Amino acid sequence: MERQNSHQATYSSQHPFVHTLKLTRAQLIRGMVLGSILVPIRVFLAVLCFLIMWPIARLRLAGLSEAERYRPVTTGWRRWLLHPIIWFLSRAVFFFLGFFWFRVKGCRAGHKEAPVLAVAPHSSFLDMLVLTETQLPTVVSRSENQSIPVIGALLEFNQSVLVNRKNPESRKRAVVQIKERLTSNGYWPQMLMFPEGTTTNGTTLIKFKPGAFLAGVPVQPVLLHYPNKLDTVRWTHRGTTWVEALWHTCSQLYTNVTVEYLPVYTPSQEEKDDPNLYADNVQKLMAKTLGIPATDHVMEGRVPTRKLGGLSLPLEPPARETLSLLHKDGLREFEVEAALSKIIDRCQSEQGWRAGVDELAPLLGLTDRQTAAKICGLYSKDDKVDLRQIYLSVTSVSGLLGFKSLLHTAFTLYDRECSGSLTAVDVSDLMGALVGSPQYHTEELYTELSLRGAPTEQDLFSVLTTHPTYQKLISEYFTPEGVESSPPSSPLTKEKAGNNNAGSPNDNRSALPYKTADNGSPLPSKKND
Repeated sequence: MERQNSHQATYSSQHPFVHTLKLTRAQLIRGMVLGSILVPIRVFLAVLCFLIMWPIARLRLAGLSEAERYRPVTTGWRRWLLHPIIWFLSRAVFFFLGFFWFRVKGCRAGHKEAPVLAVAPHSSFLDMLVLTETQLPTVVSRSENQSIPVIGALLEFNQSVLVNRKNPESRKRAVVQIKERLTSNGYWPQMLMFPEGTTTNGTTLIKFKPGAFLAGVPVQPVLLHYPNKLDTVRWTHRGTTWVEALWHTCSQLYTNVTVEYLPVYTPSQEEKDDPNLYADNVQKLMAKTLGIPATDHVMEGRVPTRKLGGLSLPLEPPARETLSLLHKDGLREFEVEAALSKIIDRCQSEQGWRAGVDELAPLLGLTDRQTAAKICGLYSKDDKVDLRQIYLSVTSVSGLLGFKSLLHTAFTLYDRECSGSLTAVDVSDLMGALVGSPQYHTEELYTELSLRGAPTEQDLFSVLTTHPTYQKLISEYFTPEGVESSPPSSPLTKEKAGNNNAGSPNDNRSALPYKTADNGSPLPSKKND
């Protein structure tokens, strides 16, 4: 059996959602030669198996009433005839792709002993090979996959739980279905889930979603290993594409895979009452066995994030990407600063803080409208963007203002009632602007801020710079690139030259940039409600 060799192939560990396969020249030539022969043959044979499965899979529920389709098919010819055929053809698909054998460690528990198999790490679509080793348990899948040829038929055959992630009602129905199946005492077959919910580079186990743990029933953790010289299987958010992963995998003479069953995990009463705690404990157990960290990274939509005290922090901050785009368009540092000044002036004007792409381009001093559209897309799903988000998030990572001044500016922009305090919605919007990503779970932060009443600027500054959780946010997230972060205990109020007196939390003056009169004296800019 081949062992993984980090000297022959490495990938980026920038964060868990990046994987780039790097090949030596010899490996590249070998892959091209073998791939030109093996890939067409293997893909053809795999597609042939899928095409044979397509009509057979449709037979399983053919002729059944709607009510019968919602009951498990566990007896009769639909079970004893069709199930072995689909299992055999499924195994043949992966055999033809180069997965000639499975190495199995431990024993799979029965569906009554462990209604759920929790599989990790999740590496790519090729992980579905674990279904053949586990005798085709039911799965949870996106409802959109139902319309894909062949895949839709196999999901129907599997009697999968289908969920539209964008539809709250669909998510609720899926939760009810999952609980019913997992608490059916063996009436429904075993269910297999990938609790990470997305694929990673395997350097960590990201935060488990609670779906597999909602019913509070025992689960069997299952580890999936690919002990090969080249880590070709992985396909993540960024880096090697799925086509490249398939090509490189099929270009190998064979690909090793190990399925490791851990002992069944029976939850305590506390874990049954708290699915998130249950999920976290199973995650830590599996990570410890793998010898890798268990982290709080998650994928929210298509945005890789990490959790911090209820906040969702993008691993790829839009502000850093914005700065990169501005520099690529030819803007120098002083021009970026001038563009930010224009933005804050616009926020104070009667035009307000909402702007479209055509307005954003001249504000940022861009010659390329497409660059403005890209920046707009980083912050908004429509054709309008909140200029406060761009100003605050870009300023926070560029080092143009110290944190005290930055927070004073943010407080001034989001104190809509000019009352000197913030509502829960204001706090959520303000934190979303600072990190450049919407925040939906700021209840913990708002509770901490409201211990002495409606949160003031002093309260916000105090909590963010002294609370252990949010100190990490300041020292790690709001540190400009290339600047060493300050330890949490050190002062976090160092200002850029010329800003030493700006933005004191007890100063009622606006921290927004001051316009200058002809005699050189500062004239406070008009605040926009």
